[in-house]
Order: sequence, then C-alpha cells, then structure tokens
Amino acid sequence: MNNYLDTTKDVYKQAALTPDVGLCCTTNPIWELPGLKIPKIMQEMNYGCGSTVNARDLTNNPKILYVGVGGGMELLQFSYFSRQKGGVIGVDVVQEMLDASKKNFIEAEKQNEWFKSDFVDLKYGDALNLPVDDNSIDVAAQNCLFNIFKAEDLKKALEEMYRVLKPHGRLVMSDPTCEQPMNEALRNDEKLRALCLSGSIPIADYVKALTDIGFGTIEIRARKPYRILDPVHYNTEELIYIESIEVAAIKDPMPADGPCVFTGKTAIYYGAEDYFDDKKGHVLLKNQPLAICDKTAKALANLQRNDIYISDATYHYDGGGCC
Repeated sequence: MNNYLDTTKDVYKQAALTPDVGLCCTTNPIWELPGLKIPKIMQEMNYGCGSTVNARDLTNNPKILYVGVGGGMELLQFSYFSRQKGGVIGVDVVQEMLDASKKNFIEAEKQNEWFKSDFVDLKYGDALNLPVDDNSIDVAAQNCLFNIFKAEDLKKALEEMYRVLKPHGRLVMSDPTCEQPMNEALRNDEKLRALCLSGSIPIADYVKALTDIGFGTIEIRARKPYRILDPVHYNTEELIYIESIEVAAIKDPMPADGPCVFTGKTAIYYGAEDYFDDKKGHVLLKNQPLAICDKTAKALANLQRNDIYISDATYHYDGGGCC
C-alpha cells in the first residue's frame, strides 16, 4: 500500500478506537426521518463533509454500497430506504472501523424498531479493489474518502465504483474541493491528506475524473464552505479556502456530444409565443424556469436570442433538468 494510504488507515484506526468529534466535518446538521433515530455515538463518528443520502435516489428497495463506513450513520440512513437483509453493503479497509460500526448497529436496533443489523453487510475491503460483483449495485456512495486519493488511485477507485454499478446506477459522493493551487508541501503532507484537506482539487478536475471513467451524467447538488488553511497554522504563504461539494455521477451512456453536467443553471423563456422549441429536445414554456445542463446552456446561448435568460451556475442542482 502507498505510504499516504498507510497514514490514512492509521488515522481512521485511531478514530474508530477513540471517536474524534473534531475530525473532518462532524458539525454538519444530522437529519433524521420519521421513525429514524441516530445514536449519539454514530453522530460523533460522522467523519464526512456532507451527506450522500438523498430520498430521490433510493426508491424501490435499492441495493446500496457505501465505501468508508465511519461510525455507520449513513449506513443506517441508507437502510431506512432498503429494509432487507444485505440491502446495504458497507466496505472499509480499517477493521477497527468495521468493528465499531457493528457495535453501533446494536445501539441503533435499540432505538429503531424497524432496523435490524443484518440489513447491513459489512465487508473488509479496499476501495481500489471492491469485494462486490459487477453490475450489482443501484446506488454507490462515499463521503470524504476519495479526495484522499492521489490521481492514479482516484482513477482506480472511480473505475471500481463504475464497475459495480448497474446501468443507470448512480455514484453519490461528498468531497472537499479547492479552486486555488496548493504547494507541493501541502499536497505531500500525508496527515493533511488523510484529514480531507490537502487532497482537494478544483471542481472541474473532479468532474473530468468522473466523465473520463464514462459517467454520462453528472449532477452537482451542493457546494458549501468547508475549511481554511492559513499561513499561521499551515505551510502556505496565502490563505486557502476549501469547499465541499455533493455530486451524483450517473452510469448513463456517454452522449456523442459529451457528458451532461448539471451545475445549477436555469433557462427562462419570456418571448411572445407560449413556448420555445429548439428542435433538439428542449422545450421552454413561457415564464417557466427549466434546469439545464451546461452543454444545453451553451447551445441556447449561442442562439443569441433576446427572449431567453440563462442563469449562472449555482452549484445546487436538485433534479428535473433537461439535457
């Protein structure tokens, strides 16, 4: 194993043995659903930077894979939507984290009458070589894990997720990103990388890594402030601002003209007619906002019409869009 991955494993081994509330981004709000209670220990071991659990991804008892189990909180949340034996697979390379999750599920059973520990199948395994069959998963997820990987390992991890997903299955992720350049000292700091800081890359590079693997549709669902690396506490001459994003990559066929990437852009037609039809599959009803992918936004802008407004990217896309 690469040295930096050994460091990561050690960090999360300790976090499993002694829960660290300050590790990663555990101050995020913890949402609960009707009949779902999350044990305090799971909240304390929520070593993520956002959420990968979205109800619209989780219809019809999906088969779910979660890589990097943490304290089991998101595994429990996923189980809420897939109440069947082995409906959720949790994979981790840190045995102590698997053991901690298993223990936490016993507490979850006490607080949730509907939950049974065997809803979750915990497996020891590596994100770079998943112990999961090809084309067997409806929804795969990871939270604040893949940003730790360097480029070659990130590519392998994404290929593995793509391999196990069914056609049109989706990979849901939350990771830190950074639009500023980082010096090599920060990039090569194994502890900072393990803490989900110095592995952050620009959003465009993150999206390209996904589309290079073959994901035909990308949705950027949220973009939020995350952390600061300042010159007083870190090896940098300038203040570096890190954000977290929540992204879904869908295993759709790659369109001939390139991937559909939704970044929260919207088109509004306000012309004289009841609607505008571009004859390419996009119908804009008068005064009705329509979410569009970046590719469609560019095509509409190239028409140079004075009766279509196209908003800037909000980086908060919530479905219902047109590509």
